[in-house]
Amino acid sequence: MAKLKVTYTKSAIGYTVKQKGTIRALGLKKLQQTVEHDDNPVIRGMVKKVEHLVEVEEVN
Repeated sequence: MAKLKVTYTKSAIGYTVKQKGTIRALGLKKLQQTVEHDDNPVIRGMVKKVEHLVEVEEVN
């Protein structure tokens, strides 16, 4: 199964509480932190909501 590598690149300060919650739900706590998740529609939707704050890379 493919994986997504999500890197937290821009601070969530000044953005909505929902977007901050999505960043937390993805497992991101600090800037430049990277986490890996299975590629599924739930994670894709979460990334889509905060695409301006994160960088996403597909990994096999």
